[in-house]
Amino acid sequence: MKTLRVIGIVLLIATVINVQQVFASGAPVASEERVAIVVASFGTTVPSAVGSITNIVDRVKKAYPECEVRTTFTSNIIRSIWRKRQAEPQKWLNQGVPEEILYGKNIISTIGDLREEGYKNILVTPTHMFYMEQTHDLNSYVRGLASIRTMKAKWTPFEQVVLARPALGMPGNVFDYHEDITAAAKTLKGDVKLAKKKNATLVYMGHGNEHWSTGIYDETAKEMNSMYPEIKTVIGVVEGQPTIEDVVFKLKAIGAKKLLLKPFMIVAGDHAVNDMASDEEDSWKTILTKEGFEVEVVLEGLGSNDEFADIFVDHIADTAKLRHLKLN
Repeated sequence: MKTLRVIGIVLLIATVINVQQVFASGAPVASEERVAIVVASFGTTVPSAVGSITNIVDRVKKAYPECEVRTTFTSNIIRSIWRKRQAEPQKWLNQGVPEEILYGKNIISTIGDLREEGYKNILVTPTHMFYMEQTHDLNSYVRGLASIRTMKAKWTPFEQVVLARPALGMPGNVFDYHEDITAAAKTLKGDVKLAKKKNATLVYMGHGNEHWSTGIYDETAKEMNSMYPEIKTVIGVVEGQPTIEDVVFKLKAIGAKKLLLKPFMIVAGDHAVNDMASDEEDSWKTILTKEGFEVEVVLEGLGSNDEFADIFVDHIADTAKLRHLKLN
């Protein structure tokens, strides 16, 4: 009896370990099922900035014409503002805002709609700059939905729900984020060319994050200065590090006089319009001007740069290959 009890315990442990390994590994299984792509952006409330997001969406649709492509905003605040604007839809539609933006849903609703339409393989691509708070939270939703297992396998809602990586990559050894930085820097040669034409130092303002420590901006600036030594590049952020004070210190250290100031963000939205380019006392333009620099502002998000937008197209392809998902 004791021997049987021991054997039973061993078999139970083996079964539990096997189940844990199945769920933990998330090993992809080749599927012929159609795939839907969700382009998940932080979002914007500025109508003129929406084009940077829709440009990315259009590039994805062009690259993967056989896939259904949807958009969602990961910012709860931005979605709530658009929800209020739905009370006057024509006002915003007349400004060129697509219905998919005006009536945008959160990630759970977006994926839920796709499942109701028969999609069991969902690939989410975050159009964030790097794996920080927004991507972390988005990944929590993706992993949660992907983990659902029903008692009867036939009712399991999804085969795969997977997350691609942001523009500058993410920590880990699956894809080298240093290579992602290099790839991104190559798409910014137009900014360098413009700065060179104006004999200016290239200054980018990123969004940043106060809850996720990262040196990605310094690493990117270092890569830019290595790739384009003819023009100095300095990057700072609104939240976290490097600050505007850090930017001023670096600019004075290199003897900069004239600056080309651009957003290092997907869209030239509220942060770019107000925190970077406005005449308010605490805007970057005002601060840098008071510090003695000649400042020229370019209000254009990186999403409007076709080559930069194609970074997300490439990251989708990488994830699909890794997970054995058929896109075309």
